[in-house]
Amino acid sequence: MKSVMFAFFCMLAGFSGNVFAQAKTAGTSPQFKFSDGETHDFGKVKKGPVAEHTFEFVNTGKEPLIVQDVTPSCSCTKVDWDKQPILPGQKGHITLGVKTSELSGVFNKSVYIRSNAYVPNGEKRYTIYLKGESVEK
Repeated sequence: MKSVMFAFFCMLAGFSGNVFAQAKTAGTSPQFKFSDGETHDFGKVKKGPVAEHTFEFVNTGKEPLIVQDVTPSCSCTKVDWDKQPILPGQKGHITLGVKTSELSGVFNKSVYIRSNAYVPNGEKRYTIYLKGESVEK
């Protein structure tokens, strides 16, 4: 009888844990909405200087958005971002710089954003992109 009661208690605890551990949805989580889209095209840029672009976004969710880390796909891209929480309705910025001196020809770079934001495709991170063509001077 004790083992039956114990099993029942374990099942009850497991079910109640699922209620509290529900995943965040788009309606409750912080969300990125980028003003100019998730891809920036530099077009043709002269090889040598750093080509910079600032992605501006709004937190369209109902909770503060916290960007924990921004990781480029290669060391040729430098990153800077707002470290403080972005409140609902407020703007945030992620600035990326591509070291064109390290590139030749067409480039496509991915930058991964780890945050507490809802990501529609179920991924753990959000991705933005830089593209262009590094040309000789």
